[in-house]
Amino acid sequence: MNRIRIIIRGAVQGVGFRPYVYRLAEKMHVKGWVSNSPQGVLIEAEGPKPLLDEFLIRVQNDRPPRASIHSLEFSFLDPQGFTNFEIKPSKTTGIRTAFVLPDIATCADCVTEIFNPTDRRYHYPFTSCTNCGPRFTIIENLPYDRANTTMREFAMCEACREEYENPLDRRFHAQPVACHQCGPQLELWDEQGRVLAGRHGALLGAVRLIQAGGIVAVKGLGGFHLIVDAANEKAVMRLRHRKAREEKPLAVMVPGIQWAHELCAVEALAERALLSPEAPIVLLERSAGARPFVAPSIAPNNPCLGIMLPSTPLHHLLMKEMDRPVVATSGNRSGDPLLRDERIALQQLGDIADAFLVHNRPIRRHADDSIVRILLGREQVLRRARGYAPLPITLRQSSSSQLAVGAHLKNTVALAVPAEARETNVFISQHIGDLETDAAFSTFTETIDDMQHLYRVQPTGILSDLNPDYLSSQFVEGYGDRIQHHCAHVASCMAENALDGPVLGVAWDSMGYGLDGTIWGGEFLLARDGAFKRVAHLRTFPLPGSDAAARRPRHTAAGVLFEILGEQAWRAGDPPLLAQMLKQGIRSSRTSSAGKLFDAVASLTGLRHETTFEGQAAMDLEFAIDPSVGDSYPFAIQNDDPRIVDWEPMLLRILDDLDRGAPAGVIAARFHNTLAEIIVSVATTIGEPKIVLTGDCFQNRYLTERTVRRLGETGFRPYWHQRVPPNDGGIALGQVAAALLMETKKAKLLRVSNDG
Repeated sequence: MNRIRIIIRGAVQGVGFRPYVYRLAEKMHVKGWVSNSPQGVLIEAEGPKPLLDEFLIRVQNDRPPRASIHSLEFSFLDPQGFTNFEIKPSKTTGIRTAFVLPDIATCADCVTEIFNPTDRRYHYPFTSCTNCGPRFTIIENLPYDRANTTMREFAMCEACREEYENPLDRRFHAQPVACHQCGPQLELWDEQGRVLAGRHGALLGAVRLIQAGGIVAVKGLGGFHLIVDAANEKAVMRLRHRKAREEKPLAVMVPGIQWAHELCAVEALAERALLSPEAPIVLLERSAGARPFVAPSIAPNNPCLGIMLPSTPLHHLLMKEMDRPVVATSGNRSGDPLLRDERIALQQLGDIADAFLVHNRPIRRHADDSIVRILLGREQVLRRARGYAPLPITLRQSSSSQLAVGAHLKNTVALAVPAEARETNVFISQHIGDLETDAAFSTFTETIDDMQHLYRVQPTGILSDLNPDYLSSQFVEGYGDRIQHHCAHVASCMAENALDGPVLGVAWDSMGYGLDGTIWGGEFLLARDGAFKRVAHLRTFPLPGSDAAARRPRHTAAGVLFEILGEQAWRAGDPPLLAQMLKQGIRSSRTSSAGKLFDAVASLTGLRHETTFEGQAAMDLEFAIDPSVGDSYPFAIQNDDPRIVDWEPMLLRILDDLDRGAPAGVIAARFHNTLAEIIVSVATTIGEPKIVLTGDCFQNRYLTERTVRRLGETGFRPYWHQRVPPNDGGIALGQVAAALLMETKKAKLLRVSNDG
């Protein structure tokens, strides 16, 4: 007889791993025990050596489908004479390296139950099992046990307890297990908080209100949705008016996958994403069939729709009764974080929603809907939240833990925790959003505290952006290291593609604080030997009004024209103050921003002079592209250090095209094609074969696909974002990754010095 001790680390809690091990041990007649711990799953088993060898292999290879093993260590010890196999109480001490699993969309078995009139969970909106349900949004501590979740206040009834303790049941040790008798319940409130109905009657009441054109705030898994009938133009416009969300696209929830095909073109990978356990919003190109079911104001002037399927039993039940698409947008005021408490939602959304469909299961932390698209045959995450957070990105080992506080817009934070096997796990928070309001900043600080509490880590290093005006940077002012914004962008893409360098990073976005005091945004950074060198950038131009220009592409166009034409740039109707600002250099920061060039061209072509949300002008320019146009404009590269890409020849040709009456679609296509050629030309000049594409501009599908294709045709190896957003949602990861690269450089320098 032998005894084997197995330590498994990774995403192995909340996925049915212990029940799986128990059933395997019983089937193989192995004796011993299995337990959760803050490090993962611990197993001790006894039996003949050949039997234990087979047991070890099957534990690793036949694991539950949602489990992810990052390391498995084992050793053989003297036997202790175990007489059976059991699930032991969880251990609670030690360094926390187990992964908190994201929330998992409702599985097919649970969906079947809630629509089966003979099942005891018929119409129960909180049905879950080992294979699905809440995880990240209800857990308060590791290990993942019911006592460490917000479900602890719901004592299991006898029937649920029997399922929970039966090794052969699908709900064996499923921590959120509940039913009509013992679990959370629904209520429908009016805007004053008065109870209108309870249980299934509350859901039916909410459906009637939505069908009648009302706005209902629905408390879901990670917070509230505001829901209206997607076909009701008046209801959608009323929602926009009340929420002060003028034109930004709204997400659409559909009852089933057949509805997604009715509304949009759904390729195989997009269908996989819609049906995946992550259940994100998927950006899809709309079809003609969408018109009767989707109001024009849901995504004005946008060829795409953000489509999602129900991800919880509550939403499955709601959509079954609706039997038509609904708008399901974040339950918050514009600029504020997602609301998760019903009493606070009543205060904040009382003048937006006509009624509130709420429940009494506390939400420990908010989680927005994630957003993905299919790009170049791969999924690309544009907002990383429900279903993805807080799974880590694994990097090389660091000697210390690091907290990265991210950027100002689309903020996320990251916590780097040293692990075994010379690795560091970087846990990335759920999407927090723009730090523009007190509520958003409060959520930012709360998330930082929450991550440190959950993993019991007190970071020894703090990383922030170089921009002193970012609230995230001010939060840690005087502490830690500052990482330049575009270096973090490049490092983020390198990290998720497992690249150490050298690479040429193309970091294009709207703006980031540069090392020379200007606003960067059109950068070419060579990452090599733990350092980042700015080897090229777009020619700078004045940005009148600086921050104010963010919503005024016309101001940006004036700055571009003044750069190349001087006072001849003034057009009839240009504000005199704008002209004076440019002429005297008042409040006119210089920028190399590629994103601002998009704004300028969008304004020059008459597509957009003012915006109501970030990136709107660039989106208009992309959507205007005439795909039949394959040529591009001229440009020049000045052989300085760093090299300067001069876009003036392109702008002069754009002005010529405008004078000749060329359609906006032709100009938009040539502009995008030119940007791709600029990247290929700079890459050829620098000579580094690996090219990393990162920053907000590479959310542009046409630009990314064209650039990747042209780089491939020219012999380069392009890389782009997949699991981490290319926008500022990836900055926190990049701050950690950049710091680790620089740490490696310091270590190398130290060794050289010692050797000398």
